[in-house]
Amino acid sequence: MAVHYTILSLKLIFLIAVFVFTVEGDGVGNNQQFDLLVEDTTENHLSHGFDGVVEKEDDPWSMVETRQNQFVVDGQPFYVNGFNTYWLMIFAADQSTRGKVTDLFKQAASVGLTVCRTWAFNDGQWRALQKSPSVYDEEVFKGLDFVISEAKKYKIRLILSLANNWEAYGGKAQYVKWGKAAGLNLTSDDDFFSDSTVRSYYKAHVKTVLNRVNSFTNVMYKDDPTIFAWELMNEPRCTSDPSGDKLQGWIQEMAVYVKSMDPKHLLEVGLEGFYGPSTPNRVQFNPNTYAQQVGTDFIRNHKVLGVDFASVHIYADTWVSQTISDAQLQFTKSWMEAHIEDAEKYLGMPVIFAEFGVSSKDPGYNSSFRDAFINSVYKTLLDSTKKGGSGGGSLVWQLFPEGTENMDDGYAIVLSKSPSTSNVITLQSTRLSLFNSMCSMKCRWGCKKKNAMDLLFLGHHDHDL
Repeated sequence: MAVHYTILSLKLIFLIAVFVFTVEGDGVGNNQQFDLLVEDTTENHLSHGFDGVVEKEDDPWSMVETRQNQFVVDGQPFYVNGFNTYWLMIFAADQSTRGKVTDLFKQAASVGLTVCRTWAFNDGQWRALQKSPSVYDEEVFKGLDFVISEAKKYKIRLILSLANNWEAYGGKAQYVKWGKAAGLNLTSDDDFFSDSTVRSYYKAHVKTVLNRVNSFTNVMYKDDPTIFAWELMNEPRCTSDPSGDKLQGWIQEMAVYVKSMDPKHLLEVGLEGFYGPSTPNRVQFNPNTYAQQVGTDFIRNHKVLGVDFASVHIYADTWVSQTISDAQLQFTKSWMEAHIEDAEKYLGMPVIFAEFGVSSKDPGYNSSFRDAFINSVYKTLLDSTKKGGSGGGSLVWQLFPEGTENMDDGYAIVLSKSPSTSNVITLQSTRLSLFNSMCSMKCRWGCKKKNAMDLLFLGHHDHDL
């Protein structure tokens, strides 16, 4: 099929062309060549914002998949630079604030972010999506429809979380309240994981969301490639059972249930990454001893049938030391490297660091430290990327458009007000886009025997690639 390409950065394209035809072997993992390209992107892209490497026009999206320990789209690598903004559905449900959703995606796209993680739940609270078990507010659901349709316009894929461990937006506590109201003898919020009726409430919600037909696009959620993945729950914990058996059983049941209904999309659990009883040799990497007593078990939980990739969160300022210090950076590096190694050796899947950030409320906080922290996360991932490792990407917590500061929990990044942080994010996006495109082009050129210089003229001609 003829595809029209637009030249967005001739110098960068030329560098890729040179790289492809000078690198030995398959090109992936040649650190010296790749590092030279990465260095060149620094000055060429930071001052102009992110414009990507090559832009395909009107190219239909395919589902994100995994191939061993990497994400792929159409068989080509897809390394992720992304973000969290959890409240998008609520803002989209109100016409007076809906424009903020568009503003956010536009700004995120301008720095090259490709994946957003957000809530596909709000249980029994203000502006609830699910007002009571299996009873939904159609206007709020249309808000989620809008979020998905708008994300597609800005080439951003979504990780949609289906429930919360915490009471914000309802969470497992609300499900248990519903159960009690129905006459069930429930004594703990952790009964969410074990009571059959409460589990049926959760399953009904999953079924409703996955089978929803988007009122803007007329595409069923479970058929929409705009959705990167489903997340079973945000930060599940089951402190009433430190052995981990109760939560493990829930994950096993729900992963199979989701996959039976939607085998196309990727699925992840939503874990923070704490090591548990099944791997006593790894608990040394936990931030504290309490972390191994919350009922989660990183390696065991991710070996469940139906789970496609691992998730880890990073909150050194909560777990290690609230005061800004180098200890936070040291913990973060070892925490990440341990999980990347486990994803490669024991799980054979990618891992996404799905939440990480620094709070402006931390003692000693300054924007320079935030930049250094974000950059250290990015560098650790890039070290894995260059080796073809399991470090699949990261999602900063969290990105806000202007005018939403009332929602700020201390971690909000407003790009227009944070030029240095914006530059750090843009550079990582450029690096990953370069890497993804390099691998893609090498495969296509290698198969089609294209001349490297042809690429310099793709803005004027249609080419069959």
